[in-house]
Amino acid sequence: MKILLTGSTGYIGKRILPVLVNKGHHVVCCVRDKSRFNPPQSLKANISVIEIDLLDESSLEKVPDDIDVAYYLVHSMSSSDDYKSLELQCAENFRKSLSSKRVKQVIYLSGIVNESNLSTHLMSRKAVEDELGKGDYSLTSLRAGIIVGSGSASFEIMRDLIEKLPVMITPKWLLTKCQPIGVSDVQRFLTECLLVEKTFNRNFDLGCEDVLTYKEMLLGIAEVRNLKRKIWTVPVMTPRLSSYWLYFVTSTSYKLASSLVDSMKVEVVCRDNEINRILNIQPISYKEALIRAFAKIESNEIASSWKDSYSSSDLNINISEFIRVPTFGCYKDERKRKFINRDLSIQKIWSIGGEKGWYYGNWLWRIRGYLDKLFGGVGLRRGRTNMTSLAAGDSLDFWRVLYANKEEGRLLLFAEMKLPGEAWLEFRLEGDQLVQTATFRPLGLAGRIYWLAVTPFHGFIFNGLVSALSKDS
Repeated sequence: MKILLTGSTGYIGKRILPVLVNKGHHVVCCVRDKSRFNPPQSLKANISVIEIDLLDESSLEKVPDDIDVAYYLVHSMSSSDDYKSLELQCAENFRKSLSSKRVKQVIYLSGIVNESNLSTHLMSRKAVEDELGKGDYSLTSLRAGIIVGSGSASFEIMRDLIEKLPVMITPKWLLTKCQPIGVSDVQRFLTECLLVEKTFNRNFDLGCEDVLTYKEMLLGIAEVRNLKRKIWTVPVMTPRLSSYWLYFVTSTSYKLASSLVDSMKVEVVCRDNEINRILNIQPISYKEALIRAFAKIESNEIASSWKDSYSSSDLNINISEFIRVPTFGCYKDERKRKFINRDLSIQKIWSIGGEKGWYYGNWLWRIRGYLDKLFGGVGLRRGRTNMTSLAAGDSLDFWRVLYANKEEGRLLLFAEMKLPGEAWLEFRLEGDQLVQTATFRPLGLAGRIYWLAVTPFHGFIFNGLVSALSKDS
């Protein structure tokens, strides 16, 4: 059958795409920017790609008429202060665009909304569900709580806390109960409910058998990691203070931290497990989900990450707009070195950032990351999804990958740190030379003062970096 997949570049969308293709379906992938969509070569024969913006009704005219099933896997939790109205508008436009199509079923991944007092985020999820339910198709709504898996925002935040803090004084919302579910099970539920009539025009809660507090979930991570941790809860942390606590300690953005804190005050426990019986799926335990997640991390097999989404930054751009680095009105720092071993230099370039660091002056990079966090930026803690591979759209510390081609020997990064201007960092192998170019387009006087202030540090950082990347060791 022909399937429409929104959120193709998102955390869940990337996971279910190969599953749908392996089941023999043709998948129409909806993306905002084709340049940041890099599916595996093995899938390309069975997918097609269309560029749409759910806020632009006219772009939805590109959706084919012969779609059988559509997945709605988009959301703007941290990309805007007014995400609730934006999400509702996106859902309405999507529903209207399908009115003239032959779509039989829309599958929507939502959150568990069984409490009377919901967070802003969960109310938004419920409002989207209600809007999608007005369509001339059958809606299947799958409601999940905390999704446990490598690259999941909630999981990575909890992992950050446990691995970085041996002792924690935490907000009282850590005693809130939730019912987590492994990402592999979410993937199974989403792909097994295709055209199952018993799921039509109904909503279902997804969760494993374990009902845990967030404190118990944190301690569960500590147990799996063989770490001794002490956690005390106090009633004095305000939502704002809690958000800042998460923001500075973990790799999340402030907006995402704020949304998560707001949601974590609400219990997310399943009403029943009826969907398990309908689809004959028995979810794995919380501990097993943790073991699988860490196995993926250790083997460097993270299929997707929340960080790869634009919701992990405050930017609202198309990557393709920045692939050509500007020259007019820009400052440049260009350095060249003769490399000894091309393959080794490319290997080093494709491994920069994350846990391996920046080869030279890592303490200076860390200071820049702390300063970025202080001013509301993404900081260095965001790291990278994969330690050895990079593709357009990937996050890399406080950079975003615009272009990555090993055969050409070119990697282009765009800065997502807080800056009075725009910045690019490019690595390019030309002949027997490695060319490293930092470009900065200042915004007003503040941008020019900033460049002059940091120029002395570039002499250390960029000179050391290009030398390290070109060495045969």
